[in-house]
Amino acid sequence: MTVADQILSFYKKLNSPTALPRGVQVMNPFQNKEVFELCKKFYYQFYNDSQPRKLIMGINPGRLGGGMTGIPFTDPVKLEKLCGIPNSLQKKSELSADFIYTMIESFGGTQLFYSKFLFSSVCPLGFTKNGINMNYYDDQSLEKKTREFIISSIQTQLKFSIDREICFCMGEGQNYKYLLKLNSEYSFFNKIIPLPHPRFIMQYRRKKLHEFVNMYTQKLKAN
Repeated sequence: MTVADQILSFYKKLNSPTALPRGVQVMNPFQNKEVFELCKKFYYQFYNDSQPRKLIMGINPGRLGGGMTGIPFTDPVKLEKLCGIPNSLQKKSELSADFIYTMIESFGGTQLFYSKFLFSSVCPLGFTKNGINMNYYDDQSLEKKTREFIISSIQTQLKFSIDREICFCMGEGQNYKYLLKLNSEYSFFNKIIPLPHPRFIMQYRRKKLHEFVNMYTQKLKAN
């Protein structure tokens, strides 16, 4: 099986965590046939081989990015214009995707970047409450309910020909602390390197966008 085959099999079999806190809803875009077809096109285009990649792990998908396209940090606009995959999804840009694809272009483009890295999330499914994005750690009960799901998901993804020497973690706060704690228990990776989250950069440090893009590319190329 190629890396693409493994990734698609993983996403197709994802079962949502159950008994979530009241009002919390799961986003599982992989249950949508059109979205899953887009995922197939994307992963067969960039991951139809067996070479190892390093994981870059976000928090969990957001409703305008990975929660819509099924592809982490990729909104419908970037999927069509920068990945060359036409789609009929609502063409909304998403802040994190704006940063990520600026960084990917700086790195050397999609073909080169995706030949070396795989985006994922600590929790591969996203959550909303009252129509607003929610992180797995925003609610203590949700964090507890998703723990086993998260551990199992990471363990499965490590079988995707993943380079376990280094993992990059998006988010230098709670996401990093959570992944670091899990790693101390399960030894997923030898080292975890935190990166400032793209949404934080775009919302609060946008004037220094190119500094952060350079910092990302330097860290990714140095490790």
